[in-house]
Amino acid sequence: MSDSNHTGTFFFLAGLPGLEAVHKWLSIPLCAMYVASLAGNTLILWVVKSEPSLQQPMYYFLSMLAVTDLGLSASTLPTVLPIYILGLSWDACIAQTYFIHGLSFIESGVLLAMAFDRFTAICDPLRYTSILTNSRVSHVMGAILMRSALSILPVIIRLKFFHYCRPHILSHSFCLHQDLLRLACSDIRFNSFYALALVICTLLLDAVLILISYVFILHTVLAIASREERLKSLQTCVSHICAVLVFYIPIIGLTMVHRFGKHLSPSVHFLMGNIYILFPPLMNPIIYSVKTQSTLNNHVCLVHRVVS
Repeated sequence: MSDSNHTGTFFFLAGLPGLEAVHKWLSIPLCAMYVASLAGNTLILWVVKSEPSLQQPMYYFLSMLAVTDLGLSASTLPTVLPIYILGLSWDACIAQTYFIHGLSFIESGVLLAMAFDRFTAICDPLRYTSILTNSRVSHVMGAILMRSALSILPVIIRLKFFHYCRPHILSHSFCLHQDLLRLACSDIRFNSFYALALVICTLLLDAVLILISYVFILHTVLAIASREERLKSLQTCVSHICAVLVFYIPIIGLTMVHRFGKHLSPSVHFLMGNIYILFPPLMNPIIYSVKTQSTLNNHVCLVHRVVS
């Protein structure tokens, strides 16, 4: 169906059923989390830019992660906070779907790039600076952006031509591809299969490669004779491991809810969706602000370990 037939279409966003009377009060902690997320990620960008000792690949990737989290927060802020009084127009919902999924793929790619950074620093420290040059880091960042921006376009474009005949009530306080498919009465087989293939080739593949990189890292660390050096090497990975868990656990939980929890309470869908959107941007600045200084010191010691 032509997108012109969708003029005036509105999607109604989900709140917490049974708690309508306190919705305005629930917006207070949500607002606090958004403010903390925006402030924390902005602070990371400012520190990396202003601190000369942080001008290295590991922190360039961290900056890209912070920008991605800022984008994710900004793309959902207009609907999550005023959820209790507003719906979302059809065009805005499609656009939000694109940004949420695209930014999630970017974050997955950045986490993979950070895993390669840790792998290089620990397994081949003498060649770290020659392998991860500024030019190569820029190319990696560009490849991550292109993969995420282009790979999701086919399913987003097809969403514009679907006929949405079911009640326009979403499961979350924002728009997701799988949620819109649930409302469509058109043939959604291409979107379903393509989306599954895309998740396998991006999120799942990235997770597998991250796991493989840590297998090699662990193998290298265990071969280090000094216990102190082993601990220093592992400590440089703590922040990244936490960021990986913070990103992938909510995605897995939300996927399980959508696949197998169709008969669960709407509150479960609402809570899992908001954890998926709010948790990584909120936690990443906390993780890296706590660990940045110790990680930087250990990283410098690790790179120069053999030389010194």
